[in-house]
Amino acid sequence: MPRTAEDVENYLLQLNRSYTTDGGTYWLKGPGATIAIRVSPPIVAFQVEIGKVPAEELQRSRFFRKLLEYNATDLMHISYGVDGERVVLSGALELENLDLNELEAVLSDIELALDHHVPTLREAAGGGLVGGSIVPPAPGVGQVGGGSA
Repeated sequence: MPRTAEDVENYLLQLNRSYTTDGGTYWLKGPGATIAIRVSPPIVAFQVEIGKVPAEELQRSRFFRKLLEYNATDLMHISYGVDGERVVLSGALELENLDLNELEAVLSDIELALDHHVPTLREAAGGGLVGGSIVPPAPGVGQVGGGSA
C-alpha cells in the first residue's frame, strides 16, 4: 500500500518528535536549527539551512573542501549543497516505500551534521557562517526531473 503524509506523521509520533505542520510540510526542532520535511509525492524531501556561503575566497575554498569531505565520509542519507548563496543539508526518500527506519536514519544524519559539522564549518568560514534559520525545500521539489531537494 502506498505511503501518505499521514504515515510520515505517524512515524514522527513513533519517534517522539515534536513538530508543527503546514500543508504537507512538517517542521521539527533540531539541534540549533529547524528541519523541514515536505511530503510531495512521489518523494519526502528534507532540508535544513546551515547558513550563508563565506564571501572571502580563501575561506570559501576551505569551506567547500570541508563540505565535500563530510559528504564523502560522514553522511549517508543527506548531503550538503549550495542553493544560491545558502548552504543547505538536503535529502529525499521515496514516499511509496518509506519506513520508520529510513526516516530515523535521515533525521540521525541531520542531527549528526548539526551537532558535529556545523561548529567546524563555522570555523572554516572564518566565523561568518550563520546557521539556524529554516528554508522550505525549493519550489518544484517532488517533481521528477525538477527542483532541488
